[in-house]
This record gives sequence, C-alpha cells and structure tokens, in this order.
Amino acid sequence: MTTPSNLPLEGVRVLDLSRLMAGNMLTLQLADFGAEVIKIESSAGDTLRDWKNDGKSLWWKVYGRNKKSVCLDLKSDTDRQKLLALLPEADVVVESFRTGGMEKFGLGPAELHRVNPKLVIVRISGWGQTGPYSARPGFGTLVEAFSGFAEKNGFPDKPPALPNLGLADMIAGLSGAFATLVALREVEVNGGDGQVIDLSLLEPMLGILGPDAAIFQHTGSKPKRLGNRAENAAPRNAYRCLDGQWLVMSGSTQKMAERILAAVGSRDLVDDPRFATNSARIANVEALDDLIARFVGQRSLADNLAHFDKHDVTVGPMLGVDGLMKDPHVQQREVLVEVPDDELGSIVMHNVFPRLSRTPGRIRANGPRIGEHQDLLEGKGD
Repeated sequence: MTTPSNLPLEGVRVLDLSRLMAGNMLTLQLADFGAEVIKIESSAGDTLRDWKNDGKSLWWKVYGRNKKSVCLDLKSDTDRQKLLALLPEADVVVESFRTGGMEKFGLGPAELHRVNPKLVIVRISGWGQTGPYSARPGFGTLVEAFSGFAEKNGFPDKPPALPNLGLADMIAGLSGAFATLVALREVEVNGGDGQVIDLSLLEPMLGILGPDAAIFQHTGSKPKRLGNRAENAAPRNAYRCLDGQWLVMSGSTQKMAERILAAVGSRDLVDDPRFATNSARIANVEALDDLIARFVGQRSLADNLAHFDKHDVTVGPMLGVDGLMKDPHVQQREVLVEVPDDELGSIVMHNVFPRLSRTPGRIRANGPRIGEHQDLLEGKGD
C-alpha cells in the first residue's frame, strides 16, 4: 500500500450512509482520489458485505476500498446525535434510503443543512425524489427494464435480456461522483451554501442509451434486438474462429469497413454495390456477416488477429476474466493490480481510473472491517 500524498481530494470528508452498489461506486471514486469517506453502517454492515464468493466478501473489499467504517443505529437518538456531531467537519453526505427515509429519522436535508449549510447532500434512489414513482423501491434491475435497455438488448429471436451486473447502479455511481464534484466546486467558487443532488438510477441510464426517444419521435421506429450487431454501422459482430474462440470486429467508419472488406476478400468487395456504403452494408448485413464469418471460421484466433493486424483493422479477442488477467496490455498498464490483504494475503482489483498525470489516485486500503474506525466518533480518528 502507498501512503497518501498530493491526492487531489484530500481534505474532503464524505459521510456515506448508502448501501449496495450505486453509493459505493460513487464514494469509491472520491475515496480513490483522496477524499476521507466514512461509511456509516449498522452493526450488520453494508449489504454489499453479504455478497460473498466462496465465503469471502470480495465485493466489499474492492468497492469499500480506501474507506473507513463507523457503526451507528439511526433509530437511536444517541447515535443520531453522534452523526450530527460529524456534520460540521463534513463536506458531503451520501444516502440511498427509500425516498423519505432520511426524513423519518429526522435527518432530512433541512436538518442536515441547519447543522452545516455548506453540505452537498446526494440522495440516491431508483426513480428520483419527485414524481408518481418516487416512493417505489427501485433496484437497478427494475430501471434496466423500465428504461428500454432490456428491450433492445439481446438477440432478435430471444427474450429481452437484462445485464448480469449492476449496470444502472454503476452508471449512477459514476454520474453521482461527477455531480458531487460539480456541487463542491460551486461551493468553493461562489462561497455559498450547499445543495441537494437528486440522483435517480433511471436518468443516467437513459443518458447512455442513445437518442431513442428522438428517433421514435421523428421516425416512429423503436430499437430492435440485434444481438452483437449495431444499428448504425456494419460490419459489427462477434465471429467464431476455427479453434472455437471468438473474434470481435467493428467497421464503424467507411475507411475501416473498406479495410475489412479488402482483408477478407479483395478490392472487388469494396466496390460491390451491396457493401459500398454504410447504408448498403446495413441493408445487406446478413450477406456481409456470412462472408466475414466464413473467412474468420477458417483460421484460429491467433491467425485471424495477425492477419487483420496487417490490414490495420479494428478487431480483438473476446476474453473472459482469465484471459484478461493474463493479457500483456492489462499487465503492463496495470489495469488490474494485486494489493496486499490481511485476511486473504492479496486481492486483485481494478486500478484507479481515470489516470491523472500529476495527482493520480491510489489504492491505500481494502474495504474496512465493520466499525474499524469507531474512534472517529470520539474525534480520535485521523
């Protein structure tokens, strides 16, 4: 582990009352760059601790990294006063209770701002703090379905497909980290009071799905499930190699598409009216994919990669986590890093991102034990 120095968010204190994924991703980004993130947990701990693999809380060790843990029971008058006592030195409060949950504890924004007017308060919920669905529970799975993502995801002859990861939560967490820094910057520049960030899982999810609403408005067309193809460019697909491995290819520009056609055939294919333009390639995508699939299927993955590399084509292997961990680019660039762990010996996790040239973030500690930093309540913590 490295000791913190020159981290850009040093001096920012965050009280994280959230649970599970969105809040932990949000505060992870801040903690990685030096913010002091204090997890306020019940004695049972953040629910993420219960997501175990072979009995090990690996999710928590990764997404709880660089954070501190304090146990408080918000149903207790005494513990609520202890939380309020932390507010004057805090800059940010993050919570993910069901809408109105903080108010039930007597800890709504008005009360928090009474104690510290400059607080930035991030309220994470499935549907937002307002609107007819605001009181509904809102896990990311529901949002991934509601947003239209699932309907457009998967293969055309299969049912809609939900992601097998917390996509909406993770996107909201990244969006929330950005919003938090915007709000902190506003306090810093204008010297005014803090504000409330209403962070729903729904809206950041919609923001990444493309202009589907505009397309429907002006064309009446809804997104279709295309499998590994793309709606706006061809070729774009995954192709099975001779050795059973998969090659991924994308020809999103005219020049790249022409290179692909030349690499799998000849200049005649480039001039073929079926493939001469992007619109023509989309209209004839079945024939185009068949042609590429036949070529790729006659060679191993390694041979395909070597061949297309000579033609400067955008291709790559479809990797599992085992292949990713062995990949020389991942290793040399330290996309994944192995860090010491008191319980496990070591643990591999994603590195800090994005990369800053002068004040990069650092992994300083893995997810803490429940209540490991309880002395912060007595002002003894550092």
